[in-house]
Amino acid sequence: MNFSLNDEQMLFKESVENFVAKEFPSDQRRFLNESEEGFSRDHWACFAELGWLGLSIAEQNGGLGGSALDLALLMEGFGRGLAPSPYLASVVLGGEVVERAGSSEQKAAILPALVAGEMLLAFAYAEQGGRYDLARIQVRAEKKEQSWLLYGQKSVVFYAQSADKLIVSAAAAEGISLFLLDSGASGLKLRSYPTIDGLRAAEVILDGASAQPLGAPGEALPVIQSAVDRATIAVCAEALGIMNALIEMTLAYVAERKQFGTAIGKFQVLQHALVDMYMAQELSKSLTYRAAAALAAEDSGTSALAASAAKVQIGKAGRLIGQQAVQLHGGMGMTDEFAIGHYFKRLAMIETLFGDTDHHRRRFASLARE
Repeated sequence: MNFSLNDEQMLFKESVENFVAKEFPSDQRRFLNESEEGFSRDHWACFAELGWLGLSIAEQNGGLGGSALDLALLMEGFGRGLAPSPYLASVVLGGEVVERAGSSEQKAAILPALVAGEMLLAFAYAEQGGRYDLARIQVRAEKKEQSWLLYGQKSVVFYAQSADKLIVSAAAAEGISLFLLDSGASGLKLRSYPTIDGLRAAEVILDGASAQPLGAPGEALPVIQSAVDRATIAVCAEALGIMNALIEMTLAYVAERKQFGTAIGKFQVLQHALVDMYMAQELSKSLTYRAAAALAAEDSGTSALAASAAKVQIGKAGRLIGQQAVQLHGGMGMTDEFAIGHYFKRLAMIETLFGDTDHHRRRFASLARE
């Protein structure tokens, strides 16, 4: 399969990388990660102005109708700069769920505001003990007269503390359903905390929180799975950008660092390690782009299989490249003042997002037998 980019895609890729390189230097990333929200509202407004918030939203809903490959190129650029933002949580997950499940009125009320940067969404689907099983839901939805009340707890909901609206999956009498609630709804409590990669997440506690159904009750599971597969491919693309950055930084370091009067990059054993890093990244790139192509073709069976294949490779390659980058930088690779460790932490988080390597290996085998 030909993965060559056309002129328009190359221009878009370069523009994203240039913006990220300018706006997210290492000291700015550290400041944003340590802030209460974990991202910059000014940057979010720039994303809206550039059209990035509507990249994967259909044109009839106020977006640009971009392809899955366009989304992958954007996420890869974010990865190269380790750019902190709620893009994955709000646009890739939240926007996808609203677009697929929402009524025409809900889409009209939410998606144009999301594209304009005037609204943030958070998608609460994961629970303690769920082990990546999207159908294993303990949060309950009870209907009382004309309203719905939610009870239970959701875990690791990214940027929930900054969201204007939360989308919550819950078990109703009709089956697995999606619900929409305002961030200030009564019965809703958030416990926010920083994650290992410096971003922000929260535990969402629901004690009779008032909500409205998002779409028809009982029909949510295919929508959730589709959104998670799309987000899986997006973080695989983000990991590609991180791997590229790690390889470039390591190449530059071994070309300058000298031992016994010779640059250590001339030692054959280190050259072998660098080649292994490069080959792992190239295989990851092929599988990720293949998954993005399957997603763009709207073949749910093929895209699910391709997403799991890419996630398995990303998990293995991310560990290899991250560990080798730290090792080849020596002691300085372990310090918080140096960028290598921060990139490696983000790769470690990506490995666990939306199913770890073991989970996707099992899922791939199960889907391949069907």
